[in-house]
Amino acid sequence: MQENEANNEFYDTTLNYFRVKLPTELSQPKIAIICGSGLGGLVDTIDETNCNKVEFEYKDIPGFVTSTVQGHAGKLVFGLLGENQTPIVCMVGRFHFYEGHSLKQVTLPVRIFKLLGVKVLIVTNASGALNKDFRVGNVAVLTDHVSLPGLAGNNPLFGPNHDEFGPRFLPMTEPYDFDLRVLAFKAASSLNFDKGVLKEAIYCFVGGPSYETKAEARFLSTIGDIVGMSTVPEVIVARHSGMRVLGLSLVTNMVVLGKGRSADPSGDSGIIEEQPPNHEEVLEVSRSRADDMQKLVKAIIELI
Repeated sequence: MQENEANNEFYDTTLNYFRVKLPTELSQPKIAIICGSGLGGLVDTIDETNCNKVEFEYKDIPGFVTSTVQGHAGKLVFGLLGENQTPIVCMVGRFHFYEGHSLKQVTLPVRIFKLLGVKVLIVTNASGALNKDFRVGNVAVLTDHVSLPGLAGNNPLFGPNHDEFGPRFLPMTEPYDFDLRVLAFKAASSLNFDKGVLKEAIYCFVGGPSYETKAEARFLSTIGDIVGMSTVPEVIVARHSGMRVLGLSLVTNMVVLGKGRSADPSGDSGIIEEQPPNHEEVLEVSRSRADDMQKLVKAIIELI
């Protein structure tokens, strides 16, 4: 059996799992949302009247792997959101390359979203600020990205192309939809967000799970505004599948850029050491801004 035929059967198995279990009104979601670190509370706002909310644990879904990272619940939630009762699917917690999953496993949910009929993918994550114009609590609206793993050969489209989804050589000149970005700023204005909370940004994707060295951070600051360990593989596969993509990143920490202390007696001994990042800090900021992020995503969906 050819690899593409095997993959098609694999996708069909997962797709049929949902088709059997989902009620008709939830079986063709229009929008998919990937909830990043600490940002899964959006599913709590889904309309639960008339049982219009269905949850699946990742461990029970054929082909899905499990999320092992704190702050990622590990479930897929289908429901109706907002006044327009938009059918959506929420990925509460994502899969990461650094957990040991292949990029095909990391991006499998996006392929399934496409087969279910999803047209728009909203990806959220937590990130560190490389650009000193950014502050903790900013929401970055992604305009572009730099995939360090991708440039080194770790691309989710590596291997035989799935012609049924998209072309062999995918142009990535516009990964994040301009019109959706406009809607993000309109939504923020309608919610009376403080001016400057939303800022457009270039996202640097690194493999993780270790945070960047100071030298790596200074290098990254020359090519992007924020840095994180996710999102880009899902975006590439979504674009390959013809979906429109909006990327939102909550800035949870300032990346350490300074050179630090010098052991050379003739060097500068007055340099102040910056606080290194930690995952608890990421989760704490995510929790503190969760309500704003939920309101923003809901307002955007109402405008789509």
